[in-house]
Amino acid sequence: MDNEGRDGEEERGKSAESSQPPFLEVLCRCSGKVRRFAAGTTAGYALYVINCKLDIGVAPGLHIEAVKEGEEPVVFGPNSILVEYGKGWNLQTVTDEGHDESIGMLQNSKKSPNFQSFKRPMTMSQPNSTISFQYIGKILLAFAFMFLLGGIFTFFLENLPAMNLSVVSSL
Repeated sequence: MDNEGRDGEEERGKSAESSQPPFLEVLCRCSGKVRRFAAGTTAGYALYVINCKLDIGVAPGLHIEAVKEGEEPVVFGPNSILVEYGKGWNLQTVTDEGHDESIGMLQNSKKSPNFQSFKRPMTMSQPNSTISFQYIGKILLAFAFMFLLGGIFTFFLENLPAMNLSVVSSL
């Protein structure tokens, strides 16, 4: 009887695994197309891929959410891993169609605002090391003004006793 109980549990576990596909489907509300992503994909990357495949003039997706009729939607942040919540829940993009200027910017660059985190995440150990000539010029100009100001004060202090004598003698 022990073996029969274990076999039943194993069969139920296998049937549950086989009913879950190894991918997630996200409906792009802008284009009406369904995109498939591997389990474990982050919402930010999925949104980036969806937005890159949009036609010109189509509003980009802002974020992904899981929706079910009669339930509060579950919003996925850019670093959240997409998960399927079960029967009746659907993953879909959310758009803000009121901003036409954001459509033009996205179509020109074909990048999501969250894409920077996929190229190379910025950490404290990796500061932005791009030093421009303008930056170096500003530093050199600041040093030049410091030396000029120091020279003026030095000249004034060296000639202060002579100026003091000329003022006193004229009285």
